[in-house]
Amino acid sequence: MKLIFATNNQHKVDEIRSVIGNSSLEIITLKEAGINIDIPEPFNTLEENASNKSRTIYEMERSNPIIIGCFSEDTGLEVEALNGEPGVKSARYAGEAKSFDKNIEKLLDNLEGVVNRRAKFRTVISLIIDEKENLFEGVCEGTIGYAKRGTGGFGYDSIFVPDGSIHTFAEMKMEEKNQFSHRKKATDKLIASLSSNSFKKIG
Repeated sequence: MKLIFATNNQHKVDEIRSVIGNSSLEIITLKEAGINIDIPEPFNTLEENASNKSRTIYEMERSNPIIIGCFSEDTGLEVEALNGEPGVKSARYAGEAKSFDKNIEKLLDNLEGVVNRRAKFRTVISLIIDEKENLFEGVCEGTIGYAKRGTGGFGYDSIFVPDGSIHTFAEMKMEEKNQFSHRKKATDKLIASLSSNSFKKIG
């Protein structure tokens, strides 16, 4: 069972492949499929952005005889004291250049002196097979630290501490992060859906 993952973010590919492990599901990246495009994320919700990315690649690969479908995901960090910011704009919080060092700097500046550090990561996966779309959500509750800690992970991982741990995501190995991860929770729902249904090739 082969699915194209509509992303150019290798970190996300690595995380989802770590969740899937040795199963009958095979993830094909855009690069591996020979697709060299950067799909925009112009919408105001994670759901719309994820759906747009998966639909774009699905339509491109309809006639591919070895692919059964396509999925994509969009993830946002939602900070309670900032009314849900950066949310859907997480990757571009400090500008279109998508610099996470600058994003983190802006976020910590906006939280300076703020006691309430509650936040959550939210991932939405859009899966399209046989023209039908399903959405799967994963949420990880936690808090925002006061400074970066750790060298692993990506994005906001160095300042996010999930509930139930004293470590940031950036201080964790993949196996530990997957005990809490929003992306794993959404991927588990994707896998469960695929396991409970029989699908044919797209096209």
